[in-house]
Amino acid sequence: MYRRTNKYQKNVSESYTNRSKNEQRLERSEKISPERVIPKLRRVIEITDYDTGQPIVHRIELRKCDRIDCYDAFVDGVL
Repeated sequence: MYRRTNKYQKNVSESYTNRSKNEQRLERSEKISPERVIPKLRRVIEITDYDTGQPIVHRIELRKCDRIDCYDAFVDGVL
């Protein structure tokens, strides 16, 4: 078995104490923070088109769906 140097042993013991401090800090922060509830309607985008002479407003609603990286997009109320 190889001998551990004093410097190495000091680094090992510091890493264990730092890890335990971080774990304790995370446990405290988890207890304090309340659970967030994400609303179904996430974003609304309104586009006003002036090309025809009269302004036409299109409304895009982005709603929560099953996946975390996607939205259900409703354009003028239609999916």
